[in-house]
Amino acid sequence: MPMAAEEIERLIREGIPDARVEITDLAGDGDHYAARVVSESFRGMPRVKQHQRVYEALGGRMGGVLHALQLTTATPD
Repeated sequence: MPMAAEEIERLIREGIPDARVEITDLAGDGDHYAARVVSESFRGMPRVKQHQRVYEALGGRMGGVLHALQLTTATPD
């Protein structure tokens, strides 16, 4: 069963409380999403570590119930 965009956003915000999260359904199938996550907590952190934080927030759903996530992370300007 596909994962709803609202659920992805909720999980990320719970795991990274200061995050601004934008979710886009890329294929309209509830299975392929893009996420842009902006958080001050990412400052000074390598991009790989930023992505790992987001995946941790998703609690192991990546590759399972959440099939594909195109991820962009950043710090606030």
